[in-house]
Amino acid sequence: MGVTKAAPHFSVEEVKRRMDEAERPLYRKRWRIIYHALVDPSHAEEIALHCGVAKDTVHKLISQYNRFGLAAIETTGKGGRRREYLSLEQEKHFLEPFFNRAQAGEIATCAEIQRAYEECVERRVDDSTIYRLLERHGWRKVVPRPKHPKASREVQEEFKKTSQHALTKSSLQNQ
Repeated sequence: MGVTKAAPHFSVEEVKRRMDEAERPLYRKRWRIIYHALVDPSHAEEIALHCGVAKDTVHKLISQYNRFGLAAIETTGKGGRRREYLSLEQEKHFLEPFFNRAQAGEIATCAEIQRAYEECVERRVDDSTIYRLLERHGWRKVVPRPKHPKASREVQEEFKKTSQHALTKSSLQNQ
């Protein structure tokens, strides 16, 4: 293959500034590849080696950049919710009755929420979908409290003292 060159959509200074100021690491890496292809055009293998990416990544990025300019660099990137059943706002609206019930002290189970969700989206969903939905909206699993709020330490200690005597007396009488 030949030398990989980037089209001069931006000046070298502008590319360097964008490389330094980019918010996301993905954008910084992309700008570094463009910078290298502008300042020192060379084979894609060499640019890939210097920038820590695959040769195909360099080919693809330079090709996209030469055609589309800035739009090739600052894309949405990886991750995200590409297969969502409901938007975040719709999810919030869906969960509202369950949150209201929970505020009133009623219990809402995941199975119950899953049935309602499946009815809403008109298809079956995996349990993990519901767990991620609840996590996204700040709901957490409520665990039983370690002690009763009206429990008294003194009464418990007194019970421990007297219950042992009662148990040994009753076991001796039964023998």
